Amino acid sequence: MAQQTQTATQVLFPFLRYRDAPAAIDWLVKAFGFKELMVVPNENGTVAHAELDFESGVLMLASARDDELRIKSPSDLGAVTGGIYVYLEDIDAHCERARAAGAEIVRGPEHTDYGSHEYTARDLEGHLWSFGTYRPNGGGVVAGGGLAVGERALDGVREISTGSSCR
Repeated sequence: MAQQTQTATQVLFPFLRYRDAPAAIDWLVKAFGFKELMVVPNENGTVAHAELDFESGVLMLASARDDELRIKSPSDLGAVTGGIYVYLEDIDAHCERARAAGAEIVRGPEHTDYGSHEYTARDLEGHLWSFGTYRPNGGGVVAGGGLAVGERALDGVREISTGSSCR
Protein backbone atom coordinates (compact mmCIF):
# COMPACT_ATOMS: atom_id res chain seq x y z
CA MET A 1 0.00 0.00 0.00
CA ALA A 2 1.24 3.51 -0.84
CA GLN A 3 2.35 5.74 1.99
CA GLN A 4 0.79 9.16 2.39
CA THR A 5 3.02 12.21 2.31
CA GLN A 6 2.74 15.08 4.79
CA THR A 7 3.38 18.78 4.50
CA ALA A 8 3.77 21.21 7.37
CA THR A 9 1.59 24.11 6.23
CA GLN A 10 0.17 23.43 2.79
CA VAL A 11 -3.61 23.18 2.73
CA LEU A 12 -4.27 23.63 -0.99
CA PHE A 13 -3.20 20.76 -3.25
CA PRO A 14 -3.75 21.36 -6.96
CA PHE A 15 -4.38 18.29 -9.11
CA LEU A 16 -4.10 17.81 -12.85
CA ARG A 17 -4.67 15.03 -15.32
CA TYR A 18 -2.47 14.19 -18.29
CA ARG A 19 -3.03 11.91 -21.29
CA ASP A 20 0.48 10.56 -20.73
CA ALA A 21 1.02 10.97 -16.99
CA PRO A 22 4.32 9.01 -16.84
CA ALA A 23 5.81 11.31 -19.50
CA ALA A 24 4.36 14.36 -17.71
CA ILE A 25 6.00 13.36 -14.44
CA ASP A 26 9.39 13.00 -16.13
CA TRP A 27 8.91 16.32 -17.94
CA LEU A 28 7.80 18.26 -14.83
CA VAL A 29 10.88 17.00 -12.98
CA LYS A 30 13.21 17.95 -15.83
CA ALA A 31 11.62 21.24 -16.91
CA PHE A 32 10.31 22.76 -13.69
CA GLY A 33 12.40 21.04 -11.01
CA PHE A 34 9.72 19.00 -9.26
CA LYS A 35 10.73 15.99 -7.19
CA GLU A 36 8.82 12.75 -7.39
CA LEU A 37 7.30 11.81 -4.03
CA MET A 38 4.93 9.01 -4.97
CA VAL A 39 3.59 7.33 -8.10
CA VAL A 40 0.80 4.75 -7.95
CA PRO A 41 0.68 2.96 -11.30
CA ASN A 42 -2.31 1.14 -12.75
CA GLU A 43 -1.83 -2.29 -14.30
CA ASN A 44 -2.31 -0.82 -17.79
CA GLY A 45 0.67 1.58 -17.45
CA THR A 46 -1.37 4.66 -16.59
CA VAL A 47 -1.03 6.56 -13.32
CA ALA A 48 -3.77 6.25 -10.70
CA HIS A 49 -2.21 8.91 -8.47
CA ALA A 50 1.09 10.75 -8.20
CA GLU A 51 2.52 13.42 -5.93
CA LEU A 52 5.31 15.78 -6.92
CA ASP A 53 7.08 18.18 -4.57
CA PHE A 54 8.23 21.71 -5.32
CA GLU A 55 9.82 23.44 -2.34
CA SER A 56 7.07 23.22 0.29
CA GLY A 57 4.21 22.50 -2.11
CA VAL A 58 2.75 19.28 -3.45
CA LEU A 59 1.11 18.79 -6.83
CA MET A 60 -1.10 15.76 -7.37
CA LEU A 61 -1.68 14.31 -10.83
CA ALA A 62 -3.02 11.26 -12.60
CA SER A 63 -3.71 9.90 -16.04
CA ALA A 64 -6.69 11.38 -17.86
CA ARG A 65 -9.73 9.13 -17.86
CA ASP A 66 -13.46 9.37 -18.40
CA ASP A 67 -15.13 9.58 -15.00
CA GLU A 68 -17.45 11.75 -12.94
CA LEU A 69 -14.82 14.51 -12.59
CA ARG A 70 -14.70 15.06 -16.38
CA ILE A 71 -11.16 16.47 -16.21
CA LYS A 72 -9.46 16.66 -19.59
CA SER A 73 -5.98 17.56 -20.72
CA PRO A 74 -5.79 20.99 -22.40
CA SER A 75 -4.45 19.20 -25.47
CA ASP A 76 -7.76 17.28 -25.68
CA LEU A 77 -9.87 20.42 -25.18
CA GLY A 78 -7.92 22.81 -27.37
CA ALA A 79 -8.20 25.26 -24.47
CA VAL A 80 -6.99 25.94 -20.95
CA THR A 81 -9.43 26.68 -18.13
CA GLY A 82 -6.98 27.64 -15.39
CA GLY A 83 -3.38 27.69 -14.33
CA ILE A 84 -1.02 27.18 -11.43
CA TYR A 85 1.17 29.89 -9.90
CA VAL A 86 4.40 28.93 -8.12
CA TYR A 87 6.52 31.27 -6.02
CA LEU A 88 10.27 31.17 -6.52
CA GLU A 89 13.17 33.58 -6.45
CA ASP A 90 15.38 32.98 -9.52
CA ILE A 91 12.86 33.50 -12.31
CA ASP A 92 15.28 33.95 -15.20
CA ALA A 93 17.26 30.77 -14.47
CA HIS A 94 14.05 28.78 -13.98
CA CYS A 95 12.65 30.10 -17.25
CA GLU A 96 15.82 29.06 -19.07
CA ARG A 97 15.55 25.56 -17.59
CA ALA A 98 11.91 25.27 -18.70
CA ARG A 99 12.64 26.59 -22.20
CA ALA A 100 15.56 24.18 -22.61
CA ALA A 101 13.23 21.29 -21.70
CA GLY A 102 10.74 22.34 -24.38
CA ALA A 103 8.27 24.48 -22.45
CA GLU A 104 6.45 27.05 -24.54
CA ILE A 105 7.15 30.39 -22.86
CA VAL A 106 3.94 32.35 -23.40
CA ARG A 107 4.69 35.43 -21.29
CA GLY A 108 7.74 37.03 -19.73
CA PRO A 109 9.94 37.02 -17.87
CA GLU A 110 8.62 40.44 -17.03
CA HIS A 111 8.01 42.80 -14.15
CA THR A 112 4.32 43.23 -13.35
CA ASP A 113 2.45 46.26 -12.06
CA TYR A 114 1.82 44.38 -8.80
CA GLY A 115 5.53 43.97 -8.14
CA SER A 116 6.36 40.48 -9.29
CA HIS A 117 9.02 39.29 -11.70
CA GLU A 118 7.44 36.31 -13.45
CA TYR A 119 6.87 34.22 -16.53
CA THR A 120 4.20 31.84 -17.78
CA ALA A 121 4.81 28.60 -19.66
CA ARG A 122 2.78 25.77 -21.16
CA ASP A 123 3.77 22.25 -20.25
CA LEU A 124 3.90 19.33 -22.67
CA GLU A 125 0.09 18.96 -22.71
CA GLY A 126 -0.80 22.65 -22.51
CA HIS A 127 -1.39 23.28 -18.79
CA LEU A 128 -0.42 26.86 -17.86
CA TRP A 129 2.23 27.42 -15.19
CA SER A 130 3.24 30.83 -13.87
CA PHE A 131 6.38 31.26 -11.79
CA GLY A 132 7.09 34.50 -9.99
CA THR A 133 8.47 36.43 -7.06
CA TYR A 134 5.08 37.51 -5.77
CA ARG A 135 3.95 35.56 -2.73
CA PRO A 136 0.16 35.71 -2.29
CA ASN A 137 -1.52 35.87 1.12
CA GLY A 138 0.11 39.08 2.25
CA GLY A 139 3.67 37.92 1.62
CA GLY A 140 4.17 40.41 -1.20
CA VAL A 141 7.24 40.47 -3.32
CA VAL A 142 10.11 38.71 -1.61
CA ALA A 143 13.07 38.75 -3.97
CA GLY A 144 13.61 42.03 -5.78
CA GLY A 145 10.44 41.81 -7.82
CA GLY A 146 9.81 45.56 -7.90
CA LEU A 147 6.77 47.00 -6.13
CA ALA A 148 5.71 45.88 -2.69
CA VAL A 149 2.11 45.01 -1.89
CA GLY A 150 0.12 48.21 -1.63
CA GLU A 151 2.41 50.25 -3.90
CA ARG A 152 1.24 51.35 -7.33
CA ALA A 153 3.05 51.56 -10.60
CA LEU A 154 3.81 55.16 -11.57
CA ASP A 155 1.02 56.41 -13.86
CA GLY A 156 -0.12 52.82 -14.34
CA VAL A 157 2.93 52.05 -16.48
CA ARG A 158 3.95 48.42 -16.59
CA GLU A 159 7.67 47.76 -16.81
CA ILE A 160 8.58 44.89 -19.10
CA SER A 161 11.97 43.32 -18.55
CA THR A 162 14.05 43.05 -21.69
CA GLY A 163 17.18 41.76 -20.00
CA SER A 164 16.21 38.09 -19.98
CA SER A 165 17.32 35.71 -22.69
CA CYS A 166 14.52 33.25 -21.96
CA ARG A 167 12.05 34.44 -24.59
